[in-house]
Amino acid sequence: MMHEPEESDSVIVATKLVNNTEQSVAEPAEPRTETIGNADQQSTRRAQDRGSVSQALERVRQAARQRKRERFTALLHHVDSALLRTAFYAIKRDAAPGVDGMTWETYERDLDRKIEALRERVHAGTYRAQPSRRSYIPKEDGSKRPLAVTALEDKIVQRAVAAVLSVIHEEDFLGFSYGFRPKRSQHDALDALIVGISDKKVNHILDADIRSFFTEVSQQWVVRFLEHRIGDKRIIRLVQKWMRAGILEDGIVTIEEEGTGQGSVISPLLANIYLHYVFDLWAERWRRREATGDMIMVRYADDIVVGFQHESDARRFWDAMRDRLREFSLSLHPEKTRLMKFGRFAAENCKRRGGSKPETFKFLGFVLICDTTRRGSFRVRRKSRSDRMRAKLREIKEALRRRRHRPIPETGRWLAQVVGGYFAYHAVPTNGAALSTFHHRVCKLWHRQLCRRSQRAIVPWSRMTKLTDEYLPKPRILHPWPSVRFAVRHLR
Repeated sequence: MMHEPEESDSVIVATKLVNNTEQSVAEPAEPRTETIGNADQQSTRRAQDRGSVSQALERVRQAARQRKRERFTALLHHVDSALLRTAFYAIKRDAAPGVDGMTWETYERDLDRKIEALRERVHAGTYRAQPSRRSYIPKEDGSKRPLAVTALEDKIVQRAVAAVLSVIHEEDFLGFSYGFRPKRSQHDALDALIVGISDKKVNHILDADIRSFFTEVSQQWVVRFLEHRIGDKRIIRLVQKWMRAGILEDGIVTIEEEGTGQGSVISPLLANIYLHYVFDLWAERWRRREATGDMIMVRYADDIVVGFQHESDARRFWDAMRDRLREFSLSLHPEKTRLMKFGRFAAENCKRRGGSKPETFKFLGFVLICDTTRRGSFRVRRKSRSDRMRAKLREIKEALRRRRHRPIPETGRWLAQVVGGYFAYHAVPTNGAALSTFHHRVCKLWHRQLCRRSQRAIVPWSRMTKLTDEYLPKPRILHPWPSVRFAVRHLR
């Protein structure tokens, strides 16, 4: 039997909010011509679309901010041709096609006519969601993560509806939620966690992992949580269509009773809305009412890290969290969820109890370690996960093997993009050794492939050093210290 969220979780339904925003009038479609000026026309149209969409969504955001407890009863008119076109251009051009086989380039031909036809079907209620194509990607433990690859038109409509829902729910989401939110990234979550551990009296860390979150989510609860703020039944029906569209695998369509289809465009937003009511509001209230010491929380999608001053608080929270999730069809992974001693006094406590070093934990691609500065002050050190680095190096090795006989400058430019992309995420303070290791191993992989181009292809290291200096970026720190960036983002 389902239980409604507690009082602070629920949203009181007040008077209906009337949206006076007029529907944007789509400009008449112009024939596509193969002329130089056509690019300028497209650019002008896209700029006009972004301007009208931005103004309309800003009005929705202001209404959501001023009326925290009211429901929006008229939203579908915001899903107009301008928003649908903007959503289309936000889709990756090389994204994998869904069951319809439609690619971005093909759909762009005669785009205005297709977008207008799509808008008419959405507003008339004749739009039908297509099943998602099942795809799998490998996980670190050797298993495979199922992904749902949606059809192109479903991606467009989902992205447009998600834009409207996001401006409303962004006014409700709490500050310690970072996953898949505008102007928030993995590094913002890492900064908040490290600053919290460093500045607060944190002695224990609960590293919580929700088991199979995207496949275990209750679709009934998704709808009930949406209805707290969304009173437009047409928007609710669209979300239900996507959740019930099914998965195509081996020629058979399976309709799932649970889950939101991990990999779909709207799935991250639905996940945030679900966990906002299931975890965020409850955890914030628990911190105010139950905690006897300092307590910090950071959530990135379904990855949750909670820090405590007292172990008794941590264990009581763990038990209460387990019960709370069970009420909403979720559970904690028994092997990946653990409580550990971590913080400025963790090393001292380990020595007192005869241990060697404090435990470490993984979060967003890094291993977090209790460390000290040269002056002996406590700090949290980040190190790139070795398993993910090895996986990345295996990808590079296989790609270099396929590119073995390509021109060296071409391969060098490609490698520069790959290494630069890795550094763009991992080049954080205290991670210099891992960056150097990655750079060195990429150089060795490239050298090995160059030496295998033919039986006489011998590349001395002096020549290799010149190539790497010319093409590969140097391993250097690109990100500021967490306390510096956190202070800029969260002014006191």
